[in-house]
Amino acid sequence: MILRSWLFVPGDSERKLAKAVDVSADAVILDLEDSVLAERRDAARELVTEFINSGSAGSDCWVRVNPLESADVHADLRMLGNVIPCGVMLPKASGPAQVATLRDALVGVWGPDASPRIVAIATETPAGVFAMGEYGRQQPAGLAGLTWGAEDLAAELGVLANRDSAGHWTAPFQLARSLCLMAARHAGVEPIDTLFADFRDSDGLRESCALARRDGFSGKLAIHPDQVAIINEQFTPGSDELDHAQRVVQAFADNPGVGALNLDGKMVDRPHLLQAQRVLALAARLEGR
Repeated sequence: MILRSWLFVPGDSERKLAKAVDVSADAVILDLEDSVLAERRDAARELVTEFINSGSAGSDCWVRVNPLESADVHADLRMLGNVIPCGVMLPKASGPAQVATLRDALVGVWGPDASPRIVAIATETPAGVFAMGEYGRQQPAGLAGLTWGAEDLAAELGVLANRDSAGHWTAPFQLARSLCLMAARHAGVEPIDTLFADFRDSDGLRESCALARRDGFSGKLAIHPDQVAIINEQFTPGSDELDHAQRVVQAFADNPGVGALNLDGKMVDRPHLLQAQRVLALAARLEGR
């Protein structure tokens, strides 16, 4: 599953749903949770059902349901009995047990042969942050990715701000971000970086994407269609990166049995080879989309 851009679309907006058809997002997340007022959720479920069944979405189509502790999730699951999206996003996940619970519920509505894919937003509560290490240990069936959220966690913690005066994440949010990345890699699923809230700040988004990809994230959430192209660009290996990766792979191929060698005056070893192979594999998979 190589999905670079994950665009949230409010499920109750016909205009935004229609616009999502023409956006080049790798995944469209039809939202039934935070972007939809409680009194609009029944209407959102009807619109989302029509949208998925129309087959008009050109991207992987996911649905963000409401938290498992909420009353709304039962209506969400009834709706999912009428449609089968590419996957389901679980907000405010408190740990892998909730992923297992949601998977069982989806199998219940889709049938025993179903193979649900679930992305958990895993850091929106303190309990979720403390449970991050369990995803790798338990590896719940159906888990396809982990992402993290800063706004709900900020409300839970009662912080005055989640970024410092220079725009960098403060310590609690750096911790949540890092744990999400490590938990996803430990579990063998995709780590997806959180959204960049200021959709008018293209330069800021570009820097945020570059830092996320540098650190090991495979994609990023988006809240506006204008963010999608930048995210896709930043999470696609560039020509210089591909050239370097090819040269690393070729250098080891030319020197079989060598654990470390000199390339352009720098020592490279097996971890560099593995990273180069990962870059080339990513480029090949994106080219073959």
